[in-house]
Amino acid sequence: MFVDSHAHLNFPEFAKDLDEVLKRANEAGIKHIINIGTDLATSRQVIALAEKYPHLFAAVGVHPHESKNTKETDWSELELLAKHPKVVGIGEIGLDFYKDYSPQDVQRDAFIKQLEIARKVNKPIIIHSREAHQDTLEILQTPNSKLRTNLRGVAHCFSGSAEMAKKYLDLGFYISVAGPVTFPNADKLRSLVATIPVERLLLETDCPFLAPQQRRGLRNEPSYLVYCAEEFAKIYGLSVDDIARITTHNTIQLFGLEPPAREGRIAYNIRNSLYLNITNRCTSACVFCVTKFTDYVKGHNLRLGKEPTVPEIIAASGDVCKYKEVVFCGYGEPTLRLDVIKEVAQYLKKQKIKVRLDTNGQGNLINNRNILPELKGLIDAVAVSLNAPEPQQYYQICQPQFGVETFQKVLDFIREARQHIPEVVITTVTYPGVDIDKCRRLSEELGVGFRPRTYNEVG
Repeated sequence: MFVDSHAHLNFPEFAKDLDEVLKRANEAGIKHIINIGTDLATSRQVIALAEKYPHLFAAVGVHPHESKNTKETDWSELELLAKHPKVVGIGEIGLDFYKDYSPQDVQRDAFIKQLEIARKVNKPIIIHSREAHQDTLEILQTPNSKLRTNLRGVAHCFSGSAEMAKKYLDLGFYISVAGPVTFPNADKLRSLVATIPVERLLLETDCPFLAPQQRRGLRNEPSYLVYCAEEFAKIYGLSVDDIARITTHNTIQLFGLEPPAREGRIAYNIRNSLYLNITNRCTSACVFCVTKFTDYVKGHNLRLGKEPTVPEIIAASGDVCKYKEVVFCGYGEPTLRLDVIKEVAQYLKKQKIKVRLDTNGQGNLINNRNILPELKGLIDAVAVSLNAPEPQQYYQICQPQFGVETFQKVLDFIREARQHIPEVVITTVTYPGVDIDKCRRLSEELGVGFRPRTYNEVG
């Protein structure tokens, strides 16, 4: 399922066949659509559409092009419209110095007024910024703490530099990119997208404008969002289903389109692997651990209400034969439930599926014995997280409950794993200050594989 985070279905281009457009969107898996206002009149129109169609939502605002036509009394009406229950954002608002249809000082004043409205109603903003990113960011980064309170949103139809994108991301904003990402000559834009964490990406059509390459020259519409998703899947090395799930979660989270998932997933898929989340407990407290910041990984809620039983894990796994591998991973250290690993792995091996264990390498310390002979024939691959090349830094970053000597015990675990597990790999997060080359050399000395994991990117 997808969410089109930016559409203009109230525009005249859709006057004759809106129901057919919405039907095609539904058939393409478009779950929600956010229609965006550009002035007071269109803001009223998108609210009316949201009232008529349950899966449509609205954002109200004055586009920078229209700011010169807005009277002082209009701002109070816009604030009133912003309080409508189906209005989920303020936009599109911002600056456009490419065409300068409105004087730049008038645009700035309108932008700031609408930021204040967003603050008052506590709703995210949808930013339009063209040839004006530096000015836009200067306003968003204002030292006026009152203006910054509750300020969040998305830089819509982004086409700036990676440096500018990072500044929006550093402010907590999301980035959305439209149909031009599919154009043959858009290598620069695709390279930019690759620098944006997928957890901060939204999908949009900006219809009726900017149709993707597969429909270029035609009126754009929400069902064409799938073409963009296919391009993003190539850029991020994910599946289209991954892109759909992740960006839908991102959009729902930003705009509050529906309540978040209440139950954590036991089994969850990313790309063509199935991951098993059997515990949220861990014997390390890594300073960068994602569990400290969110319940979600790649759009999956992994915060368990209780630890699942073996039958529950098997039931949640479904048809495991359609995956490349099944991985014990999740939001905790799997070897805390060694007996569960062994029993589930026995079931998986009967299905002739590859089984991998992602671990912090503390399993022998946890279980007070060498557990690796017990995993022989059950586990085909093990990835051991070793996030520093020496004991003291490892202790500072990973904060293992077994003390500074844990580092050496993990190395011993890796050496022993080679005797029982066909494939052994060390993984290291590219955390600032960690010498990745030293970690790589350490893996070579131990005679195992090595894979760096990008800092702040999980899954």
